[in-house]
Amino acid sequence: MWPKLQRWRGVILVGLAVAATLWLAVAGELVLYIHPRYIVFTVIMALLAVVFVIASAVIRRPRQHDGEDDVDVPIGRWPKTLSLAAVGLATALAIGMVALPATTLTSATAQQRDINSTALDLGSTDIASVNAGSAGAFETFTVVDWASLLRQTSDLSFYADKPVTVAGFITADPEDPENLFFVARFVVTCCAVDAQPVGVPVYAPNWSANFDIDDWVEVRGEFVANPSQSSSQPLAVDPSDITPIEQPREPYLF
Repeated sequence: MWPKLQRWRGVILVGLAVAATLWLAVAGELVLYIHPRYIVFTVIMALLAVVFVIASAVIRRPRQHDGEDDVDVPIGRWPKTLSLAAVGLATALAIGMVALPATTLTSATAQQRDINSTALDLGSTDIASVNAGSAGAFETFTVVDWASLLRQTSDLSFYADKPVTVAGFITADPEDPENLFFVARFVVTCCAVDAQPVGVPVYAPNWSANFDIDDWVEVRGEFVANPSQSSSQPLAVDPSDITPIEQPREPYLF
């Protein structure tokens, strides 16, 4: 039994990984793990892996020694245990990815990765382009656009006559969680592992009475000098409206 498991272990592990990947692709949930630009490539590689798995299963035969089938060779307990554990873990992960609903990264991850620490690098919007653009260009700005601008300037006059409309999930400002929260999104460059959180601060005293952490909302308002005495954010959105929304099908920004 053990030699057979050893021979088929690799095929089993690859087959499980391929099955889970293709299932996520068909369900449209692969985008929660990798950048959309890599989905076609990943699916093609997974299909090639299917071909190799099938070919390996067809041509694989028990090895022969002097005309006799392999016999069990005494093997230590730990190698067997680790091998079985690897197969069991891979099986559990594959089943979990298929059976359990895929979830996005949350505010807990945003807090761990220091929100807005990379906003300037991730954003493609700068002050010069905003000043040179059309009067309504900022109306299509996302969270990452505003977060990038906030890292470049806190001059309140720059934001005059530029109403803000942003959508994202709620994560509390760690310095003043009672009065300030961020409308946040994750920006994915390659996959969820490298996702970086960006957010726009919103001043809304006692906001937790109406919303919970990780709720998705759309916020409309304008930037003002941050009234919070505890937060280090120089500016914040003074919201005219905070509307609950459903999580978008593609929750990350790319």
